[in-house]
Amino acid sequence: MIGKRALDDQRNQLVFHYVRLVGELRPKYFVFENVKGLTLGMHAKFLQELIEALVQIGYQVQLPYRVLNAADFGVPQDRQRLFLIGARNDQRIAAYPQPRVDRVTVWDAIADLPDVDKYPGLEFQDCISADWTTQSNYARRLRTELPDATDLSYPRIFDKNLLSSSLQTQHTALSKQRFLATVPGQTEPISRFKKLAPEGLCNTLRAGTDSARGAFTSPRPIHPFRPRVITVREAARLHSYPDWFRFHATKWHGFRQIGNSVPPALGRAVAAQITSALGLSPIRPEEALEPSDGGLLEFQMADACAHFGVARNVIAQRIRRSAPGQLELNLEAGHVQQ
Repeated sequence: MIGKRALDDQRNQLVFHYVRLVGELRPKYFVFENVKGLTLGMHAKFLQELIEALVQIGYQVQLPYRVLNAADFGVPQDRQRLFLIGARNDQRIAAYPQPRVDRVTVWDAIADLPDVDKYPGLEFQDCISADWTTQSNYARRLRTELPDATDLSYPRIFDKNLLSSSLQTQHTALSKQRFLATVPGQTEPISRFKKLAPEGLCNTLRAGTDSARGAFTSPRPIHPFRPRVITVREAARLHSYPDWFRFHATKWHGFRQIGNSVPPALGRAVAAQITSALGLSPIRPEEALEPSDGGLLEFQMADACAHFGVARNVIAQRIRRSAPGQLELNLEAGHVQQ
């Protein structure tokens, strides 16, 4: 970024197009979310240029900008992200949401979910019918067993006893021993996965990286009591997704969908501020929506590219590298193979 405008850098084209689209579409409000690192060091220059560019196209930005932690908005996850809220110059600017006093714990979120290792069918598929009881108010709301006055989405028709997005991860006996020996709240030294503390917060759920970035990883926390990494559904609970929301059937894609997304409860808190600035009093729709085609959850990359009419290389492909005698660290399985 030295000696040139950061928005002119090819690596920042996504943000450049964000500004372009705001200028062309002229929405009343915009929300910009990005990693906390954008506020630090030389990246702060980029952030300042972004704010100036938005002002130049006729928008006011609520300053100072805020780094919001999802844990302060009812999400059991320590996840800090930069937020910019802006309004067109003819609109009243919206405020940033204020943190809640109460916090939700890891165990509030996932204690009720059945042990996936007790269901052989989950070795090959990501969902199965199961009966279970939910106690915490947080989990009951996500299971739609408890009314939520802040939920303005369409009601969903779904089987509450369908344990979805719960494909098992197979670990070696040695990996299981290491996972069990790790103290909750600490990092397991070989896999570098954090073991969740039941009464604490989940660490930031990340999307991982693909082969194009040098390593193919899908980092997942270790379950507080069971010798395995968490499932996609458990990650969804820790991200505040309701149980009716379905993810891709493969674990890697499912975790990327979660890790790349703003936690719904945090998104709702930000959106409520804009709703207030608009002077609106929204009402939840009465129409209940049926599930759509479940086959979309099984799409391979070629299927998805054909369905949406895009090139195969839109999303980087996984590159498997192996050679005789090569030591490969399989992060997804959580063990080392020779």
